[in-house]
Amino acid sequence: MGIRTRLTHSLDKPAVDLTLYGSMIGSLLYLTTSRPDIMFSVCNCAGSQSNPREPHLIAVMNIFHYLKGSISLGLWYPLKTGFFIQAFSDADLGGCNFDRKSTSGGCQLLNGKLVRLQTKKQTCVSISIAEAKYVAAAAYTSQIIWI
Repeated sequence: MGIRTRLTHSLDKPAVDLTLYGSMIGSLLYLTTSRPDIMFSVCNCAGSQSNPREPHLIAVMNIFHYLKGSISLGLWYPLKTGFFIQAFSDADLGGCNFDRKSTSGGCQLLNGKLVRLQTKKQTCVSISIAEAKYVAAAAYTSQIIWI
């Protein structure tokens, strides 16, 4: 997806083959385990699986073009002793155009190596950026305790 691209329902655009779109999204979701750089875009496109339109298919094709151009990138975790965990989180206020819910994002690092990267729409509607960031921090603190 392009920078600052926002996918909408696009009901005025032509529909695409549901089976093809679903199989493309499934392949991309499988790739997110080793390519977290595409996770946000893939999850954004996966939200339109029930009624995909032409702009959604174009966004998925752009992700495949990006993957073709960056084939040498990926995650590799070498064996190392020690246990040092770091976490980072952030949130935006009302990032979803449909229901105005905020989006949380964060990552956890174990010995400086990425072990989890997540973006998720929050379950509640925040009325301030401080509240949205507090909800994100609470969610990622529970993830750190689990690790």
